[in-house]
Amino acid sequence: MISWMQKHNKYLVWTIWVATIAFIGAGFVGWGSYNLSGKAGSIAKVGDIEIPQNKLNLVYSNIYDQYNRAMGGKLDEKKAKEMGLIQQAFARLETQAKILNFAKDAGIVVSDKEVAQKIATIPVFQKDGKFDKTLYKEYLNAQHINIKLFESTIKDELTIQKTLALLDVEALPFEIETIGAAMNVSDKLAYKVLTTNDVTISTDESKLKAFWENQKSRYMTNRLFDLSIVWTDSKELNATEDELKTYYEANSYNFTDAQGKQLSFAEAKEAVSKAFKLKKTKKAAQKAYIAFKKGTLLPTEKVTLPVGDTILTNEIWTALQAKSVGDIVKPKIIDSRYATIKIDNITEPREKSFKEAKDAVLSDYTLQAKREALSKLAENTVKTFDVKNAIVTDFVKLDKNVQLKALNTQESVQFLQKLFTSSKEKGIISLSDKIVVYTILEQKISSIDENQTENVKQTVNRLKQNTFESNLIQLLDKKYPTQTYVKGLTH
Repeated sequence: MISWMQKHNKYLVWTIWVATIAFIGAGFVGWGSYNLSGKAGSIAKVGDIEIPQNKLNLVYSNIYDQYNRAMGGKLDEKKAKEMGLIQQAFARLETQAKILNFAKDAGIVVSDKEVAQKIATIPVFQKDGKFDKTLYKEYLNAQHINIKLFESTIKDELTIQKTLALLDVEALPFEIETIGAAMNVSDKLAYKVLTTNDVTISTDESKLKAFWENQKSRYMTNRLFDLSIVWTDSKELNATEDELKTYYEANSYNFTDAQGKQLSFAEAKEAVSKAFKLKKTKKAAQKAYIAFKKGTLLPTEKVTLPVGDTILTNEIWTALQAKSVGDIVKPKIIDSRYATIKIDNITEPREKSFKEAKDAVLSDYTLQAKREALSKLAENTVKTFDVKNAIVTDFVKLDKNVQLKALNTQESVQFLQKLFTSSKEKGIISLSDKIVVYTILEQKISSIDENQTENVKQTVNRLKQNTFESNLIQLLDKKYPTQTYVKGLTH
């Protein structure tokens, strides 16, 4: 799942808008690790279209949520940065902007009426099956999403859909016949699976130091914040059943499941209690902030934290990184309490010494050296390939769920996909952490089954759509140049 999302990020442009409701269903995730000082709120310009920071925040939040779900809720800010999620978010917006430029030049427009009709179909904005304008405004306000930005996003979505619909061309009989034949190719293989366990490397100190010397800038200390925190807890606050029910009735649109369906009071009671107590505690937190700012209240605790530490929320890290030493961040919610935070000191990142970086250097060097050794082993193996010492298969097809020996299901699928798109009779196919050396022993083509015709037709349509969209984006890359106003948006 993760590798698919990363691999197809740029050209599968329909994944850009994986249901607009995802923007409001997932909540907001900040990306405070990046210092933005854009031009009038914009972070880049593509052709004639400015990309605002708030739209980048929305897309980043959506991508973060997608990956976090795929990773079972274990994604954090540090990992998101390592995976380049902000660059992925910008790449999506850049692609969208190129299509929107093209749509503008081609005279493709979306009316306000079309935008309104689209919004009216979103279930979370409906009451008793009908669009409720008050519910719509209250919901977006509760999710901290600007209405104009949301409606602009919907308009862009519809414009892109209209534009890409022009590329929708049905499969021709000859194409169905050709792809059908390709899908019915069966190969009998002999192969060997090579892993890093098949190679040995030397990791003496001189090699590690040389590796470190060439890329010191990769090994930096964390940016550290010395903080004084005043906590205002809400757990001890008592709340009656009637108070909770009254609060729920006034704010029921805030309590939904992952699909955006409103929860009953019983289902949402724990979340309702937490939200109610936080609301009641807000005034006390504001008073604590004022007293702390005046110096009449001492901090609850002092801590030193690296940027992105999960003790604090992404929203707080965003706020902290926009502040200076001595500044105080107003009360922010962390779990069931408020945190008022003062920045006592900031220690900027520096290059680590070899001793400090050694563990990370050893890990990186080992990984790189093993990959290089494995690649050389594969090259030698393909030259001296001996079927007698290889795994031999029956005839296998791309559209069959084949479990190949020494490969798991996902690796088997990846291997066969690469094999059946290759024109080589023998060769090397790289997977995530393995290399397969293969040779095709026999090949046969079965006649297309009548029951396969519709599936083949759909496959052809997808292939044509993928090809047309990819070619369109490549063309637009040249026609509409990108100008970025801030660093860190591209790899």
